[in-house]
Amino acid sequence: MTLYSPGRGDDDRRMGVRSAVWIGAGYAAQGLGYASVVTALPLFKSRQDIGDGYVSVILLLVCFGAAGGSILADQVAARWGSRYALSGGLLTIASALALTTFHTPKPVFTLIFVGYSIGLGAVDASLSMQGVLVQARLGRSVMSRLFAAYTAAAILAALLMSAFAATSAGAAVAVGAAAVVAATVALAGFGAFEPARTVVLHQGKRTRTPGSRRVVLVCGAFIGTAFLADSAVSTWSSVYLHDSLSASAAVTPLGYAAYQATVLISRLAGDHLVPRLGRAVSAAGCLLACALGCALVVAVPSVGAAVTGFALAGLGVGILVPLTFTAAGEATPGRSDEVIARVNLFNYAGALLGAVLLGALSEPVGLRLAFLVPTVGLVLTLFAVRALAGLRAPEPVTR
Repeated sequence: MTLYSPGRGDDDRRMGVRSAVWIGAGYAAQGLGYASVVTALPLFKSRQDIGDGYVSVILLLVCFGAAGGSILADQVAARWGSRYALSGGLLTIASALALTTFHTPKPVFTLIFVGYSIGLGAVDASLSMQGVLVQARLGRSVMSRLFAAYTAAAILAALLMSAFAATSAGAAVAVGAAAVVAATVALAGFGAFEPARTVVLHQGKRTRTPGSRRVVLVCGAFIGTAFLADSAVSTWSSVYLHDSLSASAAVTPLGYAAYQATVLISRLAGDHLVPRLGRAVSAAGCLLACALGCALVVAVPSVGAAVTGFALAGLGVGILVPLTFTAAGEATPGRSDEVIARVNLFNYAGALLGAVLLGALSEPVGLRLAFLVPTVGLVLTLFAVRALAGLRAPEPVTR
């Protein structure tokens, strides 16, 4: 039977710090690539001569492809370790990003995005696996700061695209740069990524850990709700400000900017706050802050209230996501890779629900009332806080 059990010596800590730096670089590469793709959508639409309907289909395929990539990461991690899943996913993303810089027939363009989505899902899951491992090695919380690297890189990508997107060639350079970063981290960081396999093996087969399904369901509820709110704000905040509140072109992006800024701030502070406040208080506070923000958007139809509400939502989502993945990993130390991959699937369910459901409600009731959907979801998830706080690591049982 094999089980990863990190030490606490000075050499081990130095290796842990080195791993954390490169894992953080992986988060940054992922954020840079994803934000580059999202902000380059107008370029893709113009160059490929596609409409909003075709883009919606591609985004739907991305959600399903990413879910498949998360499952694939679990299989790769179980056999060889999550660093292989991470490097492979980053190289897949890099290849897809590079290919998007060229004009291709629509079917090929669609396949490129399917490939990108599989890499995205693999990187999503394996980064959280790696984060749990390096936290165990270091013996302290670092997950929020790792996620902060993603957010900071996404903001940087948006700024770069704003600077270079005046021409299609400039936008292609920005996307290509993101591809180079992803490939560099995959190859140069491979040796520093955590090599351990956390799955317990007995006679070459996975073993059953009691309670792992409960961990997946409880943590999945929090991840699904967090990404429901994240998708709602990310997808519809600018549309709501522009179409419903008649905000100017200069003001329209401020809702999303405020959201991303508070996500970054909360993630930089999360590793210090959560150990001091405790998991239950932190999770409840995140849910309440996020629910209050979405409720403010619904209750007060003004630009100032909307921007403030989106900022409050960012404070909650920023900490809630890394907190939940940490809880999932700590509760299943012998199977954290597999459990995190399954919890990560709720990411795409929540993101799809936030994007599609609010869009479907925008015409019959309006976007303002549609923000009741994440508000209700966040409030209902409060009832699961006690279950999240009660997750504990059981003794592995081999059969």
